[in-house]
Amino acid sequence: MPPERRTGHRTARWPPALALAPLGLLGAAVWFGRWVRPGADDWCFLPVVRDDGVSALVGKFYLADNGRVANGVLTGLYAGFGVAGHQWYALISTVLVLGVLWAVTVSALGRARLTAPRGVPLLVAAMVTAVFLLATPNTYKAFYWPASSVSHTVAPVLACAAAIPLLRARSRGARKAAVATVFVAGAVLGTLSEGVSVVVLVTLASALVAGHRILTGRRRTALRIWCAAGVLGTALGTLVLVLSPGSRARRESHGVRGVSLLAPDSLAGSLRAFAHILATVLTSWPYLGAVAAGLLLGLLVTGTDGRPRNVPPHPATLFGTGVVALLLSGWLCTLLAYPVFGAGVAKVSRTWNDFLLLYLALLVGAGALLGGALRARRRTGAAGGVLACAAVCLALALPLVRLEDTMRARALAWDHQDRRLRSGAALGAHVLPYRPLPISGMREPFADHGRKVWPAKCVARYYRIDRITDADRALPPPRTQRSIRALPAQE
Repeated sequence: MPPERRTGHRTARWPPALALAPLGLLGAAVWFGRWVRPGADDWCFLPVVRDDGVSALVGKFYLADNGRVANGVLTGLYAGFGVAGHQWYALISTVLVLGVLWAVTVSALGRARLTAPRGVPLLVAAMVTAVFLLATPNTYKAFYWPASSVSHTVAPVLACAAAIPLLRARSRGARKAAVATVFVAGAVLGTLSEGVSVVVLVTLASALVAGHRILTGRRRTALRIWCAAGVLGTALGTLVLVLSPGSRARRESHGVRGVSLLAPDSLAGSLRAFAHILATVLTSWPYLGAVAAGLLLGLLVTGTDGRPRNVPPHPATLFGTGVVALLLSGWLCTLLAYPVFGAGVAKVSRTWNDFLLLYLALLVGAGALLGGALRARRRTGAAGGVLACAAVCLALALPLVRLEDTMRARALAWDHQDRRLRSGAALGAHVLPYRPLPISGMREPFADHGRKVWPAKCVARYYRIDRITDADRALPPPRTQRSIRALPAQE
């Protein structure tokens, strides 16, 4: 056996073992999900689904809240199980994200006629999943809070999944199925998340423009047809959302009706906010986990003939197109949210996931290019990649453990208060005291020293009483509640 083949076989033994680090981290994060309890918007979703079913929530979204029909369906699915739906959501969403990214990695390698040792695609998918779910400034809102995750974390992964049929298509019929799939997926995404729809439209449009430099012949034609179908489907879904009564009501409730996104204040303010977001993301070193995973992929990948080969094909064009799509879509997402949040949009980190998955894909690509360049120093490069992956997993584990302490304290207090309110309602009480249980910037009734009442009416409906009062204004908080507030909130 040639020396390089023997080295490759020895090197390829450890990727499955290394994948256990991010998988173990994700497993711990899923286990901590048992402490999740409803809060903020959940209070309003739960009684609607309980009393009138998922269709009622979908109608509420379309007619009164935001116009997000697909969002209402997904929200209704987990809200239908009550508190248990919130506790199991972390497991379901993690399996979905990991499964999709794993399938995309394997499919992309197959389309490029590349092979990797067993365990490498899983390692890449697991590292990207861990970073994507846990490296944001507010892990609770981005990952554990289902209402936010559905809109900003799961949505871009579903968009990514629409590429799998195209990557695996080998016949004319399969390519037609891929076109139909991306059209339907785009229409659904258009009514799921405005931010992700913007990212999809910009990315597909960029691929249309740059497609002639990446592919030739039938493959280029197939890519253009697929991208055009995705743009059309997404635009159609977005149009349904924007023209919905719920979307108009949301704009009016936030005072943005008549506010022009093209106004100089909006353009300049959103650009400053996006520059702040970009600076934060670029200086958050745990995202280097995606680079490390790409580095190991580039070191170990080979062609279908078994010979080493650099990846991906046409790297400069692909990478440059991706960077342009990231910058443009990220700024447009910020511009879209600017009228609602103003300068504070830079602090609404849960919305960053709309475009962060594209950012992570670029980091994996950059790492793969670096790995291809370091083949002559495979051992050194592999050691660096392994150490980087381990360091990132450790860096993500420490704040996750601290967050679990906060979640557990809130869950115990929430369960105690839940039993008290249910007992009071069963005894015929119409008005009961409620003690706010905030966590990680989540909104609770009677925030801002009791001046912000929302969502007190929803809490009262959940417990089938007339109204709730602020318990903290009458009695000092118990020891458990003080312990929750003493812990720093993420954001």
